Amino acid sequence: MLMGIDLKPYKKSDTTKKQEVTSMFDGIAPYYDFLNRLLSLGIDTIWRKKAIAMLKDDQPKQMLDIATGTGDLALEAYKQLKPDHIIGLDISQQMLEFGKEKISKKGLSDQISMVHGDSEQLPYEKDRFDAITAAFGVRNFENVDKGLKEMLRVLKPGGKLVVLEFTRPKFFPFKQLFNFYFANILPWIGKKKSKDKGAYKYLYESVQAFPDYDRFTDVLKHNGFRSTNWKSLSFGICAIYTAKK
Repeated sequence: MLMGIDLKPYKKSDTTKKQEVTSMFDGIAPYYDFLNRLLSLGIDTIWRKKAIAMLKDDQPKQMLDIATGTGDLALEAYKQLKPDHIIGLDISQQMLEFGKEKISKKGLSDQISMVHGDSEQLPYEKDRFDAITAAFGVRNFENVDKGLKEMLRVLKPGGKLVVLEFTRPKFFPFKQLFNFYFANILPWIGKKKSKDKGAYKYLYESVQAFPDYDRFTDVLKHNGFRSTNWKSLSFGICAIYTAKK
């Protein structure tokens, strides 16, 4: 079992991580986009652009965006790549509803479908997608190995996986600034806006617990992926991981 799998947002004894993560995102959905921009100082939009740019040479036609949330990565994928179709899948129905509204306003409802589902039990046949993306969602899986194996199953041979995740900066002063901001400032702002301090406290804890850099590419290899690589962004706050089937 991977490190960090048992970490839950609210740490209740009678609920699973999957249940708590679903409840957490349902609760913060109305504030999610606003807080993302505020708490990252807008840098998260740049990270998404760079992640999707990793697929330009592949020119995928059928794409799956795992843990799509309100659809930001799916929208960026369509903007840059113009695939035939993108499916955005998420376990939080409330996040999907806000995503559907954004996509509809851009007139892209035929190009991007928002689907309620479990990333660890994907409702798709083997070898379906040319590319799979996931931004800030893999560390929320209850069973990361199971989720990655499902992604591998539905990815076409030669298809590419792109994962965007927070990482832990290694060097002074960014390591110290990151830890202070994520452990103290971010939960305080999150609580003021969303009334849920636990959600943003969990963000820091989950980043600390989750394997990053070479440790995550090792996990990808363990679950059957090849040609794994990672690229650090913003002084080690975030990383893009790529792998192929």
